[in-house]
Amino acid sequence: MLQRLFSFKGGVKPQTGKSPSVQEAIGLAPLPERFYVPLHQSIGGAANPLVRPGETVGKGQLIGGADGWMSSAVHAPTSGRVLAIEDHVATHPSGLSTLSVVIEPDGSDEWVERKPIDYRRLPPERVREMLRDAGVVGLGGAVFPSHAKLTPAKSVTVEDLVINGAECEPFMTCDDMLMRERADETVRGIAIFRELLAAQRVLIGIEDNKPEAIAAMRAAVERLQLDYAVVAVPTRYPAGGAKQLIRVLTGKEVPASRRSTELGVQCFNVATVYTAYRALEFGEPVISRTVTLTGNVAHPRNWDVRIGTPLREFVALAEPRHDTNAFLMGGPMMGFALPSLDAPVVKATNCIIAGSAGLFPPNPPEMPCIRCGACAEACPHELQPFELYWFSRARIFGKTQEYHIFDCIECGCCSYVCPSHIPLVQYFRFAKSEIWAREREKKAADAAKARFELRNAREEREKEEKAERLAKAAAAKAAERKAGALPAGDEAEGSPRARGAHDTPPATVDAAGSAGTLDAEALKRATIQAAMERARAQRAEQAARNIDSLTPAQAKEIAAVDARRARLASATGAPPAPPESPLDKAASGD
Repeated sequence: MLQRLFSFKGGVKPQTGKSPSVQEAIGLAPLPERFYVPLHQSIGGAANPLVRPGETVGKGQLIGGADGWMSSAVHAPTSGRVLAIEDHVATHPSGLSTLSVVIEPDGSDEWVERKPIDYRRLPPERVREMLRDAGVVGLGGAVFPSHAKLTPAKSVTVEDLVINGAECEPFMTCDDMLMRERADETVRGIAIFRELLAAQRVLIGIEDNKPEAIAAMRAAVERLQLDYAVVAVPTRYPAGGAKQLIRVLTGKEVPASRRSTELGVQCFNVATVYTAYRALEFGEPVISRTVTLTGNVAHPRNWDVRIGTPLREFVALAEPRHDTNAFLMGGPMMGFALPSLDAPVVKATNCIIAGSAGLFPPNPPEMPCIRCGACAEACPHELQPFELYWFSRARIFGKTQEYHIFDCIECGCCSYVCPSHIPLVQYFRFAKSEIWAREREKKAADAAKARFELRNAREEREKEEKAERLAKAAAAKAAERKAGALPAGDEAEGSPRARGAHDTPPATVDAAGSAGTLDAEALKRATIQAAMERARAQRAEQAARNIDSLTPAQAKEIAAVDARRARLASATGAPPAPPESPLDKAASGD
């Protein structure tokens, strides 16, 4: 039965440039002198290093453990010795460094013990964990951990499992050659994913400019007696985008704010299902991948290359021509120029293109936008790129969000058709980065504000609790004095002096000890009285100083003063008061 096809709006048809790299079978790239294996090769957390410099590792040995569920493991691409765990230039347009394991091959290329897994006898959750520990991620370019995508939504049944073999990006042919040469293993990998998701239907979408791959996949489906539909879809960029392919095959349109699983659809790349099959059936983790090496080279071809191979050694296999001036990773539409060939091959590396002035001429000068609307007609997400351009250029980022800038997949269709040669995607990337930066700053400010308010609330609570304690102690002391239980100047148990505290009581309670609040004048008098009592006690405790060399006259004068104080204390029954201070005068109301 023929599969009904739908269409998506927009898209373009650039020159494909695919023919040169499919003339030979997939080659096996030789081992380099050293491997530089990044520990962060997927969306999510970076893997945690599990080896140390000087250790000997085997081919396929786990060298980086997954950091939680949204992460993926990393393995040694060959046997050898770990030289270092250090920062090395990343395969990224920024040219920044990332923590990597440096391995020197020993030449034996000896596997660690491999154990095939009978996944049919295991619960699905355990199978997903094994795929995570085998380093299986999306090899279409997004490198999203596959085990996470294999977790179906609890409330929605997976109706369609879409397998992406469209490979719409110009020059790229790694998926095409994989389906031609390894169709049976790819189809068996699809069966594993279908069982894990309990999908009702399987749709394999391949662009109609790949007749050999379509024939190979259909033959494999027939040999394995499976009910999968291998569908030839019209060649139009970006038909290989997940949302576009889902739209073409199922008619379902996935909004930007929702996941495809919420609509009962999940999509995987053909290379992803192939590596999952090798991981479960042969116990082989992901240590290599097929990469297209093409462009301005003498020998364009697809290669099976180990993860961590320096790009400088890899591109030398194709013998780049002397006028090569740049190397692109990915395709010319969504790829990026590599800042350094010292970066290694990673799981996201699907194509390396050697560029030249003849192959990729310099961009013409940017001209003013004429609002022709060509970019809006080409946009596969039905956005208005010319409006996004104006607001991005004017830094009115709030308006770009109103025009749904985050729905843009940066496919490059708008830049491709722009008659003014405006690099629209670059403006959109700039706007997105600015919005993300401002959101991070706002979150940091909100967190700081929340911490400040919590601290203030805690301090106020502590002050209230302390005031209540002091008020109770002051009230108890006042009650005892009223009853004549304590002589003037003694300290009641629990008072600030008895506890060694120096806080002044902001409130008192009545004679019965119940909590209450004094007016402002009473609070002021209570505070001053407490301070006076502390001062008297401190002066009474202080020992006389500088009396070792007194003259007889000075000693006689001091003795007379002490005698007068003793007589006064005897007459009043209270300690002799020191000379009146300014604080005493304030307490008496003068």
